[in-house]
Amino acid sequence: MQRRQFLRNAGATLAVASTAGLVACARQPLAPTSKAGTLVSPPIAGTPGMVELAPIRAQTDRITGVYVCTRPFRAAGPRIETQRLGEKTIVHNYGHGGSGWSLSWGSSTLALRMAQDTGVHKLGVIGCGALGLTSALLAQRAGMSVCIYAKALPPDVYSMRASGLWTPDSRICDAQHAPDFGARWETMARTSYGMYQTLLGLPGRPIEWIDGYSLSDTPFNQPQPPEVSDEPDYGEFRDRVRDLTPRTIDMPAGSHPFHQPYVHRYTTMMFNISTYARMLMTDFLTAGGKIEVREFDHPHDLLKLPERTLINATGYGARALFNDNSIIPVRGQTARLIPQPEVTYGISSEHISMVPRSDGLLVQAFGDTGNFNNSDVTPNRAVSEAAVLQLASLVSRTHKS
Repeated sequence: MQRRQFLRNAGATLAVASTAGLVACARQPLAPTSKAGTLVSPPIAGTPGMVELAPIRAQTDRITGVYVCTRPFRAAGPRIETQRLGEKTIVHNYGHGGSGWSLSWGSSTLALRMAQDTGVHKLGVIGCGALGLTSALLAQRAGMSVCIYAKALPPDVYSMRASGLWTPDSRICDAQHAPDFGARWETMARTSYGMYQTLLGLPGRPIEWIDGYSLSDTPFNQPQPPEVSDEPDYGEFRDRVRDLTPRTIDMPAGSHPFHQPYVHRYTTMMFNISTYARMLMTDFLTAGGKIEVREFDHPHDLLKLPERTLINATGYGARALFNDNSIIPVRGQTARLIPQPEVTYGISSEHISMVPRSDGLLVQAFGDTGNFNNSDVTPNRAVSEAAVLQLASLVSRTHKS
């Protein structure tokens, strides 16, 4: 299933992805159930029967940047395993597709256990993105002395260009490998989810829950024509963590300010990545961690490092460093609008999504082809401007009374 279709279906299924909520019940009472069994929205305070939403200033002249990343997709799922390299042990922890931030704590927990099995007390971590930082922090908490080696640091790593939503099964593997990967995925997802609950309410809101609205011109449960896509069928695992997922809420006409006839409200977890990455870096350095800016061109360059055990968290960079052609780059582009602190809700439709991060409203378009196995990171501003204009058309009636 492609991500835009997944976002469209968020209101019709109990999904664990960018528009599938996880704790709606914690923020609002459960809605009453209609005779047909469909959840309907409870009354909203303020304008009678109408949810109040701050307006989104979706204007192309408010774009502050256009960003492109290459998601490291592996058909069989992430590579989390050990490899001997001379006298060193390499623990690989890369290839998470669009789920790097979402699964980072769980994946890094598995990698750390493998590193601990080597009996060392000093650890080197290669890479300073989502997987590198969490691997390093977990190792510190386990009593290890850790040094991160990376050619780039936040904000100049691809992890910083992610959308910032908890999407634990986004491009994580293909459908063929899903049965063999499901149990490991569930372990990583539950571990990561638990860790993120401990990071709520911190200064700067590195992690928070948001409400959002899925908008459609046709019923959510109506079959859609097949998508034209060059991407494979991805594995889907949301049913394995259904107990973490609250129900989305159907919002009848008159209860929302959107002009689309079909609207669902969802709740999901969001990462304010700029704040979150800075917090991880600060925690690592405060605990005595060291960082050395260094680039590696060949695996044998790692033999020069003093640590006998290394965790390789280089993401897409592992394709070149370890000649791993199983990594397929999946291009993704987002645009960031000037921050609007008053906008605390997300938007999704068949064609675009908006994430209300504290560092700016993140807008992403769906439906374009040519992104699979595409390592081009040249921004295309025209695509992002079109996405912002689509967002403007979706929220043209949204207002705050």
